[in-house]
Amino acid sequence: MRWTCLRFDELSVRQLHDVLALRSEVFVVEQNCVFLDIDGLDPLTLHLLGTDDDGALQAYARLIPPGVKAPDALIGRVVTSPAARGGGTGRVLMTEAVAQCERLWPAHPITLHAQAHLERFYGGFGFSPIGEQYMEDGIPHQEMRKETQT
Repeated sequence: MRWTCLRFDELSVRQLHDVLALRSEVFVVEQNCVFLDIDGLDPLTLHLLGTDDDGALQAYARLIPPGVKAPDALIGRVVTSPAARGGGTGRVLMTEAVAQCERLWPAHPITLHAQAHLERFYGGFGFSPIGEQYMEDGIPHQEMRKETQT
């Protein structure tokens, strides 16, 4: 897997297409969830792309800088291609996403809004639940936070 972390204006048209297509395939079609994916945050964030040897997008996460949506850094739109599942790609993606956030914003905790059934998965990366579960777009979610390493 080859990892690239780019600002919005550094994404090629093809990369942007592939990102939006993967997010739509999984979050809208597979999860049968109608929501506004293009929410205005993409131009303000960093985009972590994991591609295979042929350049096909296999994994993606959106890294939102502290102060854009919340005081913490945020990891969102975490997604792996259906074709890449079952071999640990999701774990590699989260390891890379956390490492990028810690490199870019070392003094800031990292927050994510996890689908509730993935709470244990994210807990394995040092994220702890904050508050109660809530519904977002018809899916139970849990806010989770990883404190800075001191």
